[in-house]
Amino acid sequence: MTSIAWTPLGGTDLAGLTPDTFQWSVTDRVAVIRLARPDRKNPLTFDSYAELRDTFRALAYATDVDVVVFASNDGNFCSGGDVHDIIGPLIDRDMKGLLAFTRMTGDLVKAMIGCGKPIIAAVDGVCVGAGAIIAMASDLRLATPAAKTAFLFTRVGLAGCDMGACAMLPRIIGQGRAAELLYTGRVMGAEEGERWGFWNALHAPEALEDAALDLARRLAAGPTFGHGITKTQLNQEWSMSLEQAIEAEAQAQAICMQTQDFARAYHAFVAKEKPVFEGN
Repeated sequence: MTSIAWTPLGGTDLAGLTPDTFQWSVTDRVAVIRLARPDRKNPLTFDSYAELRDTFRALAYATDVDVVVFASNDGNFCSGGDVHDIIGPLIDRDMKGLLAFTRMTGDLVKAMIGCGKPIIAAVDGVCVGAGAIIAMASDLRLATPAAKTAFLFTRVGLAGCDMGACAMLPRIIGQGRAAELLYTGRVMGAEEGERWGFWNALHAPEALEDAALDLARRLAAGPTFGHGITKTQLNQEWSMSLEQAIEAEAQAQAICMQTQDFARAYHAFVAKEKPVFEGN
């Protein structure tokens, strides 16, 4: 990945990023990511895992991106780890090497959670293995009726507890449903996923990306500092008691009340105008 230019205050501009392993574009403060191997249903490799991890880490400091859309490419989202480029070589690694790999894949999820930007997954077709994890780790998930999602780790002789799946998936669809998918590795159909709450909405294939971008632009036009706080609290409050969560939210909201966007909203309401948020 090209080196990232940091400002003296620690921010960075990512619009000009030119990654090697995936497609990247930024328009109107919305970044779009597409995995770049549609002939193989967009599998992940060692390099793409690392480059995605580093990109999401950099997004935490991005000054020109407010929302990320993780899009499909040529009718598919992601077929998981490449059988030849990842699974084959892993057979020959020792425990130290294997742990280095599994920690790197987990670091991608941690980077997505910690990037401070809402992430919208726009899923068409195949969404399995690590691809299903990427969709799971996104904040919002849109799909087409053709989306086929499977956490298929047990089907390759592994456990279902990969990249945070046993922690995150039950919180999205419930313990029993998550257990079934993680034990069996079976495909979850799109309508089933929407009914269970995995998908926020289903769209026709030709409308999917427009729907994701429309949602992303609406979020980008909102109080983006507040969105970052919302994302932080959604994730940090997993491990809090209710009393701790209420206190954490009191402190978080007090911080947001110091922003100019809060004042802008008030003055716009008084003037019977629509507020124009600037993220500060």
